Amino acid sequence: MKPDEVIKFVKTIYETDEFIPLHAPLFSGNEKAYLMDVIDSTFVSSVGQYVDKFETMITQITGAKYAIATVNGTSALHSCLILAGVEKEDQVITQPLTFVATANAISYCGAEPLFVDVNRHNLGMDALKLEQFLVENAKTDGASCINKKTKQRISACVPMHTYGFCANIEQIAKICKKWNIPLIEDAAESLGTYNGQVHTGNYGLLSAISFNGNKVVTSGGGGVIITNDEKIAKRAKHITTTAKTPHKWEYVHDEIGFNYRMPNINAALACAQLEKLDIYLKSKRNIALRYKDFFANSDIEFVFEATGTTANYWLNTIILRDKKLRDEFLNDTNANKIMTRPAWELLNKLSMFSQCQTGNLDNAYWLVDRIVNIPSSAKV
Repeated sequence: MKPDEVIKFVKTIYETDEFIPLHAPLFSGNEKAYLMDVIDSTFVSSVGQYVDKFETMITQITGAKYAIATVNGTSALHSCLILAGVEKEDQVITQPLTFVATANAISYCGAEPLFVDVNRHNLGMDALKLEQFLVENAKTDGASCINKKTKQRISACVPMHTYGFCANIEQIAKICKKWNIPLIEDAAESLGTYNGQVHTGNYGLLSAISFNGNKVVTSGGGGVIITNDEKIAKRAKHITTTAKTPHKWEYVHDEIGFNYRMPNINAALACAQLEKLDIYLKSKRNIALRYKDFFANSDIEFVFEATGTTANYWLNTIILRDKKLRDEFLNDTNANKIMTRPAWELLNKLSMFSQCQTGNLDNAYWLVDRIVNIPSSAKV
């Protein structure tokens, strides 16, 4: 299939000959009303009714017992790692095909990423490769997991639900439990994604979701921690609010904390967006189904949700035959005002992570040469 055919089809979906972005936010509900309400209240910072409302809405949507709003997804993930007990000189397993924030958050803790391969079909961490890596490189004493080669503690595993597709999370959770490794889900891109009837983020001890401007719904900048552990939830709110102890007027802080709470003005935007989540997800699914039919029986593979899972289709993803065709496709589409993007550079190839230990990454190297994300904005 030639790029010209895809360009024509994308323009048909979005009904325009003008520039078509990769993923643009939609503001079609109560955004302006809620923002004006916040401004009139003067509570524009990290205290206000919309922060509380946002957290309640997240628990209702995800089914998690607790939600703690943060300034962005990276701060949520950093907090998750701290709450899971990741410390300096530890190692944390993650995947090379992910946004740099995943490994950055690990580094903020003074820990080091270990890279395990991804699955070719759902693009998330490969459960079989995870098990293989641990058998070859780790040992457990029943309480913790130790890297046999480096003698360092493997204190967490952070798989990502890449582009909104559900990873093999049940299998990964079982493996982590077997090896005594706390599981943290990087669910940054997967609001509205399910494994069976269970929303992503409910398999780990904690998880982080992003509400950046390019996500399914946005708060401009924002994130959230979700967990089903009451004790962890209380500490999450404490450390993300500078670890300040409650008092009418005194400023006493009982541990190192972070100024990570989501401002009320961002939460107001998020609440209005979440009210439209089901509509946006339905629109994105309809667009994905049109893409699926369009690419069927062609030489371009459209990535579709695995049986038993429900993807949010945050970014519609295609796989071309090789890197040469990928680059030609990227060049032609962008030259014709259709915004398309390749996968991120594999994190183990970045200079700051190039010395990190890896498993066999054949799938990641194969995918990174072939993946292209195509326009995915919802339509209302």
